[in-house]
Amino acid sequence: QVQVVESGGGLVQPGGSLRLSCAASGSSFSSYVMEWYRQPPGKQRELVARIGSSGTTIYADSVKGRFTISRDNAKNTVYLQMNSLKPEDTAVYYCSAHFGKLYWGQGTQVTVSS
Repeated sequence: QVQVVESGGGLVQPGGSLRLSCAASGSSFSSYVMEWYRQPPGKQRELVARIGSSGTTIYADSVKGRFTISRDNAKNTVYLQMNSLKPEDTAVYYCSAHFGKLYWGQGTQVTVSS
């Protein structure tokens, strides 16, 4: 069983920045594929960014150039640096870990509003 815990959400003004963190348990963290998803109010959950075990990354078109996913295997943690935030980035952000199975965190709220 892999435990996944997100942190770092909050309220930020348009144009501002936030960094989300996601800690995952287990001694094989460096082998996990880690992802960030988000679910805006009333909408379906969507993939935001993915980082593979080798560090390869992919991003949703809507966040390219603004968001950066990274990982620190020594800390069993993946980050999502979010810059130039827009109101449409408002959502609950979820972290997932792929290791045999798919494990989800509980989510963290990000609200972009003036």
